[in-house]
Amino acid sequence: MDKYTFLQEYNVDRHHTDAIKWDGMEAEFGQSDLIPLWIADTEFALPKAAKKALLNRIEHGAFGYSLTPKSYYDAYFKWQKDRYQIELHQDWMRFGTGVVQSIVNMLQVLTEPDDSVMIMQPVYYPFANVIKNNRRQLVVTALKNDHENYTIDLDDMAQKMESKAVKVLILCSPHNPVGRVWSESELEAVFALCQEKHVRVICDEIHHDLIVGQRPFVSALSIKDGLYRDNLVVLDSPSKTFNMSSLLVSHVIIPNPQIRRKYDQFVLRQALPQGSLLGKVAAEAAYHYGQEWLDGLLEVVKANEQYVREHLLEAYPEIEIAPLEGTYLLWVNLKKVVPEAKLKQVVQQKAHLAVDFGAWFGNGGAGHIRLNLATEPRYVKEAISALICAIDENHSNF
Repeated sequence: MDKYTFLQEYNVDRHHTDAIKWDGMEAEFGQSDLIPLWIADTEFALPKAAKKALLNRIEHGAFGYSLTPKSYYDAYFKWQKDRYQIELHQDWMRFGTGVVQSIVNMLQVLTEPDDSVMIMQPVYYPFANVIKNNRRQLVVTALKNDHENYTIDLDDMAQKMESKAVKVLILCSPHNPVGRVWSESELEAVFALCQEKHVRVICDEIHHDLIVGQRPFVSALSIKDGLYRDNLVVLDSPSKTFNMSSLLVSHVIIPNPQIRRKYDQFVLRQALPQGSLLGKVAAEAAYHYGQEWLDGLLEVVKANEQYVREHLLEAYPEIEIAPLEGTYLLWVNLKKVVPEAKLKQVVQQKAHLAVDFGAWFGNGGAGHIRLNLATEPRYVKEAISALICAIDENHSNF
């Protein structure tokens, strides 16, 4: 589907629908008159087939306790096999209500209080929050940054795994917010190190369908024909792919039977929900019939990225923008045009943008902003025009 057809058929107005991105701005930013390019969801309705499946199920009218049908596994497994050559098995699969909640659960299964857990910053900030909130010790390894081209610092990772007795690495692949799609060789090096150091891996692959660059996504499950599967757990969800976060369904993929047994015991003790009926109904239909929808979304994201890159760099060539290989989130370094102390003033108060500020993402994030490009192009154009004007005004005041 081309971007014009996609926008015509799926663009929706989310004002006054209790959308956090729109109606929650005042609570988060203290203002409601901002252009929202922050929280990672979209202004697009889910695929028509998923909506139809939901309506049919609602028409039935009964919502008692429900099983996950074999047809769900078939749809999801075919999607993963056709797109990424991943072989999955039903006995590996468990369900949750969201990836972050599943990270919390896996930390409880794989670690004890005061154990050390490593993350690669700058990274999605709930990782650090859940580690600290669950009485685990946060260990940070910083990504190497060469003019917004990010790579993994294996030497630093190895040294800290040893010195801090790290038990678990939380890996983001593709990486939010810097937009990297880790290559097979990069992932293999990380997994080999983790195996050597006896470090388990929780791999968040929630953005794996959102590939906008040339580098293909490679799942942790397929590295070296599954050599490292027993040392890792993979988490993903249809929520980012098809814009269904509030439908509360995510996947917990556990190839290792011992870890699976511990996880099942934990779920039983905590009486945890295993996703939601309506989430699975919508996701199954989307996995069957959502490819064209996803193609349209990615065309919109690519066009928005090109617009931001061209217009920002034309106005201020000193700005550095990370290559967008995966996710719909663009990582922009404004350090050379806006002093860090004035970033919020220029971006939020003058340009009237609601963005995720880089400092939220930890080590290496200061001076950056993260822009959500999965939105109507007019919002992106208004935002970039306003940002350029705000930077101009800030410069004229020196």
